[in-house]
Amino acid sequence: MGTLFVVGTPIGNLRDVTLRALEALKDADIILAEDTRVAKKLLAHYRIEKPVWRADAKAEREIGEKVKRELANRKTIAFISDAGTPNVSDPGAFLVRYLREHAPDAAIVPIPGPSALSAFLSICGVAGDRFTFLGYPPHKKGRETFFKVLSEIAVRPVVFYESPHRLQKTFESLAKTSGKDAVIVVGKELTKVHEEIWKGSVAEAKGYFAGEKGKGEFVVLIE
Repeated sequence: MGTLFVVGTPIGNLRDVTLRALEALKDADIILAEDTRVAKKLLAHYRIEKPVWRADAKAEREIGEKVKRELANRKTIAFISDAGTPNVSDPGAFLVRYLREHAPDAAIVPIPGPSALSAFLSICGVAGDRFTFLGYPPHKKGRETFFKVLSEIAVRPVVFYESPHRLQKTFESLAKTSGKDAVIVVGKELTKVHEEIWKGSVAEAKGYFAGEKGKGEFVVLIE
């Protein structure tokens, strides 16, 4: 059987890629990517030319079967998400689970790399030995319950991701469940040109991140 490498890639700054990740991508027969357009930017930057297959959540079972066949032919495959480490609020869980069940003899090897979660915790100024990570809040159904539960478990730091489209709604929900004076830390566009780490109350965050400031990708921590 062949080998599947699960490869962590940069969350913004392309220079954050590891030497081992580049080696895995260069040696792979096939690269699986959440979005081939995003993947090809990274590959082009490092002059890596390989077949790139789209492997997003919409075709998980289909791609699982294709990968199983390629691994049976002793192929080496590298799987990457758009940014960061696969299966950390990114696709990857189904593929790995499927292969462990249907191709148990295949080697599945992690190539550690960047993660917005660990990068954020390292600079937000709170102890990161105990925290709760909740990924992205639900878009619609279950969103109210998400923030209610969040307020109940916030005896230790709680971290989650958020998109610019729902950031203001998130601050409104936090004000209702945790209180407008609750202290939060917000990480914006980590490792990118407009990177920013901000700390203050929920009420202050709502005003600060209005308009242009509210554009980008965000990580939020409730102390």
